[in-house]
Amino acid sequence: MTTFVDRVELHVAAGNGGHGCASVHREKFKPLGGPDGGNGGRGGDVILVVDQSITTLLDYHHSPHRKATNGKPGEGGNRSGKDGQDLVLPVPDGTVVLDRNGEVLADLVGQGTTYVAAQGGRGGLGNAALASARRKAPGFALLGEPGHADDIVLELKTVADVALVGYPSAGKSSLISVLSAAKPKIADYPFTTLVPNLGVVTAGSTVYTIADVPGLIPGASQGRGLGLEFLRHVERCSVLVHVLDTATLESDRDPVSDLDVIEEELRQYGGLDDRPRLVVLNKIDIPDGKDLADMIRPDLEARGYRVFEVSAVARTGLKELSFALADIVAKARAARPKEEATRIVIRPKAVDDAGFTVTREEDGLYRVRGEKPERWVRQTDFNNDEAVGYLADRLNRLGVEDELMKAGARAGDGVAIGPEENAVVFDWEPTMMAGAEMLGRRGEDHRLEAPRPAAQRRKDREAERDEAQREFEGFDPF
Repeated sequence: MTTFVDRVELHVAAGNGGHGCASVHREKFKPLGGPDGGNGGRGGDVILVVDQSITTLLDYHHSPHRKATNGKPGEGGNRSGKDGQDLVLPVPDGTVVLDRNGEVLADLVGQGTTYVAAQGGRGGLGNAALASARRKAPGFALLGEPGHADDIVLELKTVADVALVGYPSAGKSSLISVLSAAKPKIADYPFTTLVPNLGVVTAGSTVYTIADVPGLIPGASQGRGLGLEFLRHVERCSVLVHVLDTATLESDRDPVSDLDVIEEELRQYGGLDDRPRLVVLNKIDIPDGKDLADMIRPDLEARGYRVFEVSAVARTGLKELSFALADIVAKARAARPKEEATRIVIRPKAVDDAGFTVTREEDGLYRVRGEKPERWVRQTDFNNDEAVGYLADRLNRLGVEDELMKAGARAGDGVAIGPEENAVVFDWEPTMMAGAEMLGRRGEDHRLEAPRPAAQRRKDREAERDEAQREFEGFDPF
């Protein structure tokens, strides 16, 4: 059964915003007391958070579809809908987020680092929030926006200071087990290690992490063996350690050729040329291994490598190796630029930036693209004439009609708002009548202007009394 997964495709969907409510306040003696529809709640976000207690992406391998909750719709009585709950997904330290095209969206390193993978939709405004001096009682509300949905790829790149590389059964797992408290699986057959093992080493005042990269063989950078699956785990390391088997039982192999093969795979993988290298000649507790180590050591040192002869079984040569690695790691940490506090840069939009574009396509269709027009279209209930009229007002105030005229659009031309796969298309009429004008001035509700029965009776009685008073005052018995 799979227990370690370092690459998954995740389908994330944020929550939809709740719809606004169109409601009119009603109580005794106030049958039409004004609009009181509440706003819809915001949809929940999908958020990735680094949790160092998590070491694998296994949970997302088994459950790749994750969705946040939707916002609740607004209600009458000025009651706003409840916001959707954010979905927080813990990921291992060193997780890289990519889109479907392989572009890096975020590199999550450090406990608590967060990334919003999908943003929840806005809640729609209720008719109470849409009311104005001109639009006293809107008979409509805005719809909630749909939440963002996307397919992303999560790749885990182990955050380690030292990476052990080498052929299968070279002794990498044995070495990490004696240098640290890690307990990897150890056996005498190739590909014993199927997942990267991570251990913590203390050498003097320096504490660093060490990882072994399993399954490197010729052709690993092209996908042979397990190399392509795990080569990404060496990208963050500060130093590479070649673990060479000086007691191999294969007659067609020797430590120097093994080193050349692994170096060629690292070169083809790319991005690792600047990392310092050490060479560890392992298994010198075996007589033939010691003899071979003494034989090839001068050749390796002539190439510029620092060479250490060790035995993971006899625990010899480990202290010198551990302190040498600690020294390189300390120097690498000191050479890194210091992290500065994130500066908040505010880039206000230009005063004349309307935030949309109008383009004429080959088929004669005029397409309007922009954050505001597209959002307004998504929030419009096209089954409500008054809501459509409100949308026309907003687009006109934004300057869409003026830009259409400048682009050469004429009455009756087709206009599309939004992308090709999800656009609203209509025949354009300048200062069009959207249908809401049939209600009077756009957005008004004549029910509020209609006389109330009790008030009308009171006015009638007052008028009769005034008339009687005037007649009495004008009466002259003589």
